[in-house]
Amino acid sequence: MKYLKYVLGLILLIAIIFFGKGLLTPSINYESEIVVNKSVEESWAVMSDETKLSQWIKEVKKIELVSGTANTVGAVSNVYVEDGGQEMVMEETITKITPNELMAMTFTMDFMNMDYEMHMKEEGGKTTITSKSTTTGNGLFAKSMLSFMGGSMKTQEDNNLNNLKTLIEENKKKY
Repeated sequence: MKYLKYVLGLILLIAIIFFGKGLLTPSINYESEIVVNKSVEESWAVMSDETKLSQWIKEVKKIELVSGTANTVGAVSNVYVEDGGQEMVMEETITKITPNELMAMTFTMDFMNMDYEMHMKEEGGKTTITSKSTTTGNGLFAKSMLSFMGGSMKTQEDNNLNNLKTLIEENKKKY
């Protein structure tokens, strides 16, 4: 009986820590940055080419335009991703575009929502690409899970941007 009290107390403590962290950290913010040895015009063209999306974001399997015109403000698409063998669908809505400078979008799914911005700036023939993400869990359990996943989400974004850098620098297509 004494051990049962300790086990239950430990489980309760773990639950308090888990959900407490979700309450204290309702959203996660992270940034990533790369420098590409190409012009901002070419970098923008490669980044916004939906046929190349799965080459730099490996989890993306397909994208379907739901409404609007692709790569314009207000365009809504379903983005199908595979994570750990499971397919998920995210709704992407483009919220801002300034060609060769900024693309902002929101991603909505059952588990979480994400506000995402990609900024580009050219200097000396090289382009600095910076991504900024704010991810918020939908519900206390999701917020708690995300509060422990910030490092892995940033690592994933670093990988995606490094893939994009390679794709842009190896680009042969004329846009």
